[in-house]
Order: sequence, then C-alpha cells, then structure tokens
Amino acid sequence: MELKRHHKIFIGSFTSLVIIYMIINSLFLYTLFVKTNINFNNISQEIQSMKTENQLKINELTSNLIQTKETLIMLNSSLKNELNELKASASSDFSGIIENVIPSVVTIRTDVAQGTGFIISDDGYLVTNAHVLNGAREVFAINSNQKTISANLIGYDATYDVALLKIQGNYLSLELADSNDVQVGEKVIAIGNPLGLQFSVSEGIVSAVHRAGTNGIQAYIQTDAALNPGNSGGPLINKEGEVIGINNFKLGGSESLGFALESNYIKRSVNVIYKASTNQTLLQ
Repeated sequence: MELKRHHKIFIGSFTSLVIIYMIINSLFLYTLFVKTNINFNNISQEIQSMKTENQLKINELTSNLIQTKETLIMLNSSLKNELNELKASASSDFSGIIENVIPSVVTIRTDVAQGTGFIISDDGYLVTNAHVLNGAREVFAINSNQKTISANLIGYDATYDVALLKIQGNYLSLELADSNDVQVGEKVIAIGNPLGLQFSVSEGIVSAVHRAGTNGIQAYIQTDAALNPGNSGGPLINKEGEVIGINNFKLGGSESLGFALESNYIKRSVNVIYKASTNQTLLQ
C-alpha cells in the first residue's frame, strides 16, 4: 500500500527530529565528557599540587626537627660545660672538668721510669717531659681504660724539657689555653701519677706566672697544687678544662712550690719538634 503524501511528511519530520535529537544528545554527551575530563584533569593537578606541597611541608618539618635536635644537643653540651665551669669557679668542685679531662691523660711508663702525659691531637700525638724518657729503650702509654699502647718518640726539646710522642688510634685531645691570660690566684688542678698512683688529682691556685726555671727562662707557672714524682709531664688544668701548663718540677724539700711550663711555650716547643720531621705545624 502506497503511503500518502502527508504520511511521508510526518514520517520524514519524525525521522529528522530523531536525528536532530541524537545529534544534540551526542553533542551534549561529548560536551559533558569533555567537561568531566577537564574537571578530572584539574582535580588530578590539584591533588598532585597538594601532594607536592604536603611533601615540601613534611620535608621542611623533618629538617626543622633535625635542626632542633642538633641545637638541643649543642645547648645541652654547652650547658654542661658552663655548669662545670660554674662549679669549678664557685665551689672548688672540679668533678665535671676532671670527668672530661681524664680520658685525654695517660700514664707514661718506660723500662726505667714512670711519668704522665696528655694527648694534644685527635690522631694520637701526646706530650710529656723529656726527662721522663731519659735512658729508656721502650715507651708505653696507659690510658684511663688501663689499655697499654706502644708509643713512638717523635723528638724532644732539651731546653724546655718537652718530648713529643705518637700512639696509634683516635682520641679526645686537650686544648692548650693562651698562657698570657693566666691570672694569679685562679684555681687549677694537676693530674698525674704521683708515686705510681694513677690519675691522681691535686688542687691549688696559680701562685705566680713567668717564673724562671732551671733553664733560666721565665716561662713557668708557679702553683701550690701538690706535685710529686710521677706528676712530671702531666697537665695543669684551668676551670675551663684547658691546659695552661705541663707540670715540670718542684723545689726540693719544699711544699706547695711546683712549677709548670706555660702552655704557649709547650705549643712553641711541640711545633719545633714536629716541624723538624714533617716540615709542618701541629698546633695552631
């Protein structure tokens, strides 16, 4: 049966409307897809940006925590040193100073004599009196842990009675103060091995500075800290835990008249000895 004209027009119009609807719907869906995709990308970028920002904040926080921890450690160490100095200054309590210093002091033992020495560089250079080594064929250093270590003689300065030795290993060293800053009356301690009594400590004050020694040179600190055989070569320590002299001798038959070579002369003597074999300077 042949369709009439108005039927054809109706069908054609309906078909056109369907096609138009499909086209419009497709355009709408495409636009919605594009918009959704753009939003998704924007959200992804925002998430990535937030992740990056959060990571930066976490890194910054971690860095700040590490820095804070290091600062607290430094403050704690500084506070401990200041408290030790305060105790040493105010109440004659050198216990904190002694605790820090003892690991850098050694007993010097030879096949003929015994004395004391102290470490002046972290790689094991130490000083003692040259007369402690007089006539010795072998030298040993005994640390505060009672470990015996063979010591090699680098050289000695007969004028100032200073000997430089070297032991193997890494150690805590003592700082040499500027002996020009030493004041008469300031409190000091002497550490040594009098009569074989290892790591004995005696306390006193600086009685005078720039005293003349047996060599005729005005390079010695006079102290009333007790010095006995075995103290030779040990450090004379101030309230900051620094070496102001090396205990050298006392006047025979006298009490409270000990003498220590001033630290500036120790430094000068050590550098002369060290430079003779290496052409370099050990102490600044």
